[in-house]
Amino acid sequence: MKITDPIGDMITRIRNGQMRGLKKVSVPGSKLRKAVLDVLHKEGFIQEYTVSKDKSFETIEINLKYMYGDPVIKEIERVSRPGRRIYSRSDSIQKIQNGLGISIISTSKGIFSDNEAREKKLGGEVLCKVS
Repeated sequence: MKITDPIGDMITRIRNGQMRGLKKVSVPGSKLRKAVLDVLHKEGFIQEYTVSKDKSFETIEINLKYMYGDPVIKEIERVSRPGRRIYSRSDSIQKIQNGLGISIISTSKGIFSDNEAREKKLGGEVLCKVS
């Protein structure tokens, strides 16, 4: 089955896994998904992720993070979709919950959190927001 929106699929699996209280969720592997997970790990929203490869198929296992039994990710939402792309300049990237959350931005230099994109003065496509 071909997935039209791989980032949206990964976000949905993370959200559903945390609502069910799962420790791990798995998603098909891709460079884009790994880059988004790197940002989520660096910002402290997930514990870690591991990549396993079976013949020609790559799978990413995401270890979800909980604090006192509650999920660390309160809300994760796709912003830019395949049918409606949302772009933002570096000076107009909005803060999420007054800086408590992050936006994940795809720029020409790679995938960054909103804070990193502002520091490097890079704009791009707003993939999702996490709080």
